[in-house]
Amino acid sequence: MIITTEQIKKLREATGGGVMDCKKALEEARGDMKKAELLLKKWGVEKSEKKVGRETKAGIVDSYIHAGGKVGVLLEIVCETDFVARTDDFKNLAHEICLQIASMNPKDVQALLKQEYIRDQSLVIGDLVKQTIGKLGENIQIKRFTRYQLGER
Repeated sequence: MIITTEQIKKLREATGGGVMDCKKALEEARGDMKKAELLLKKWGVEKSEKKVGRETKAGIVDSYIHAGGKVGVLLEIVCETDFVARTDDFKNLAHEICLQIASMNPKDVQALLKQEYIRDQSLVIGDLVKQTIGKLGENIQIKRFTRYQLGER
């Protein structure tokens, strides 16, 4: 089956995957976009498992204040390089995790990683992190977070 550049472009827009990975996934899925997306997710998780032991020295502290100002979150999320820490994908992951913490109030990082992702219940937060690791090619870890709620001690 011949894979067109239009198919590759559409898959890249949907997943953020690399050109060659998208082409390979489409070839293996015989042009089926859904199957190709699943393959890219699977490969991203496999790639992430190889990165787990790598040292993380860069990252960001992100924050989120929920509308009305009654709930706030501070999050420290780290990666290997400043280059990745400045990418939109990394910043978006940090923001999504802040939203998760604000809405679901996990007791610690381990509990957070096991929670269903509020935007897609087919994923847990740990899988969301793994997908981003596969996409960016660096180890990413949630170091710590604090959730504040007005009137709470």
